[in-house]
Amino acid sequence: MIYATKGSESSYYAGLNLVILVVGFVLHWTFMESLVAVGVIVFMYVSACALHGEISIVNLLNNLYFLSLTGVIVVTGSYYHSKTRFREFAFRFQLDNSSKALEASLAQLKENEAQLVHSEKLASLGRMSAGMIHEINNPLNFTTTALFTLRKKGKLLPPEQQKDYAEILNDVEEGVGRVKTIVSDLRVFTRPDTDNCTEVPVTEVVAASLRFLNNEQKDEIQFEQDVAPNVTVWANKNKLIHVLANLLQNSLDALKTKTFKNEKPVIRIAGRMENGLTFLSVRDNGPGIAAAHLSKIYDPFFTTKDVGAGMGLGLSICYRLVQEAQGKISVKTEPGKFCEFILEFPSREKKPSAG
Repeated sequence: MIYATKGSESSYYAGLNLVILVVGFVLHWTFMESLVAVGVIVFMYVSACALHGEISIVNLLNNLYFLSLTGVIVVTGSYYHSKTRFREFAFRFQLDNSSKALEASLAQLKENEAQLVHSEKLASLGRMSAGMIHEINNPLNFTTTALFTLRKKGKLLPPEQQKDYAEILNDVEEGVGRVKTIVSDLRVFTRPDTDNCTEVPVTEVVAASLRFLNNEQKDEIQFEQDVAPNVTVWANKNKLIHVLANLLQNSLDALKTKTFKNEKPVIRIAGRMENGLTFLSVRDNGPGIAAAHLSKIYDPFFTTKDVGAGMGLGLSICYRLVQEAQGKISVKTEPGKFCEFILEFPSREKKPSAG
C-alpha cells in the first residue's frame, strides 16, 4: 500500500508501528526474534519507498525515526520480558526441586523416626529382659538340679513304674529346655556384642542354617541356592547362622499355611556382593505378609502364629543381630504370592595402620 500510494509520504506507514507492537507485546517473541522482525519491517518500508520512485527525504527520515523508536521500545521490552520469563522458569524449576527435596527429607525423617522408635522398643526390652533373666535363671537352676536328682532316684522304683516315670521326667526336661531357649534368646537384647567378627563365607552359613531346621515337612519343600563361593560377610558366624535359620524356619512355617495347586512350595536363598556390600536374601512363595502387619513384624512379641506356636521374638532378634553387624534388614512381599527378607551388610572397614 505504501508502494502503491505516495511512498515516503504515505500515511500508511503508521500501520507498520502497529505491526511492530503486535510482534513485541502480542506474540511475545524473544529478544532476537523481535530484533530481526523490526529490522525486516524497516527494510521493507525503505524498499517500498525506493521502488515508488520519488522520495521525500524529510518524510522518510521522520517516519524512520518513529518506526525505529517503536522498534527500540518493542525490542527492549522483549529483552526484559524474556529475562523475566527465564527468571520465572528458573524459580519454578528451583521450587519444584526444593519440593522434591523436601518430600525426600520428610520421607527420610519418617524412616529415621520409625527406626528410632523401634530401637527404643528394643532398648526397653533389653532393660526388662535383664531383670527377667536374673529372676528366671535361679528357679531354672534349682529345677535342673532337682530333675537330675529325680532321675537318679528313679532307678530305685519298681521296673514296671520306671517307664512312665522316665516319660514324665522327659516331658518336664523338655519344658525346662524350652524356657532356657527363650531366656537365651532374650539375652541377645541385654548384651549387644560386635566382638568375635570374622570374614564368614556365606555358603558355610547357609549349609549350617539348613542343618538346624526342623526336619518336619522339610522333604516336601524345594530349596534353591544361588550363592557364589566367594561371597563373604564380616560378622559373627554363630549369630549370622541364628539369623538365617530363623528366617528359613519362618518360611517353612509360612509355607505350611498355604495350599499349593499349580506350583510347588519353594524357598530360595541368594547371596551376592555388589558395590562393597554383601546381600543375602531368603524368599518363599508362601502367603506373604499382610500390609497391616508390615510395620509391626520386628516388634518384640508380635506374632501372627497360633498361641503356643511362637513367642514373636524371632524377627526382633534377627533385627538386633543384623544391627550389631552394622547391617540392614528389609522385606518385600505380595500377599498370597511371596515374601522375601533381604539382609545387607557393609564390607569390613580397614583400620588405619599405626605410625
